[in-house]
Amino acid sequence: MKKTTRRDFTAAVGASAVLGMFAGGTRAAVAASTSPAVLHLAPNDWVPNHPTLPVLHYRAAFVHEGGTDTAARMEAAFARHGWPPQWRNGIYDYHHYHSNAHEVLGIARGEVRVMLGGPDGKEVSATAGDVLVLPAGTGHCRIVASADYLVIGAYPPGQQADLCRTAPTPAMLQQIRSLPFPATDPVSGADGPLPRLWHA
Repeated sequence: MKKTTRRDFTAAVGASAVLGMFAGGTRAAVAASTSPAVLHLAPNDWVPNHPTLPVLHYRAAFVHEGGTDTAARMEAAFARHGWPPQWRNGIYDYHHYHSNAHEVLGIARGEVRVMLGGPDGKEVSATAGDVLVLPAGTGHCRIVASADYLVIGAYPPGQQADLCRTAPTPAMLQQIRSLPFPATDPVSGADGPLPRLWHA
């Protein structure tokens, strides 16, 4: 079982990005109303995914506002809503999942295409202003990204993601099933859709 921490990810991601593949601007202010796309993922090869909680994809959750720092606005919103940000960087370019943390990925700049759910999973494109919420166990892998892309990573209080690249043990599966999460939405707080979608 190979497990490392997110803190081990210190290399720059720009070298593996694809120049000029995407076009588009940035967004900064939190959108007034955001309903996420909901994606349920079954176990796939060695990737467990989550048995009940879906992936949430908020498109254009942060709208353009000239002269603002999108990354800082995302971090402030996530922290205010009970999902403390922990890093600014990118998404690994190999399939992996976290057994001990739910993860919020805020696309602060650029665009990225990711594979969710493990090998031959679901391909998703995200652009600046989008937010992905991945329940523990969800496989994810960067396929390609624009040269300027930047991701904000946030987790529930007290959770720091491990990095798993092989099938989980029974103990890890139990941890994935029972891991707690805030009763608030990282984008829009207590009145947001996450409590309803995840508690259902």
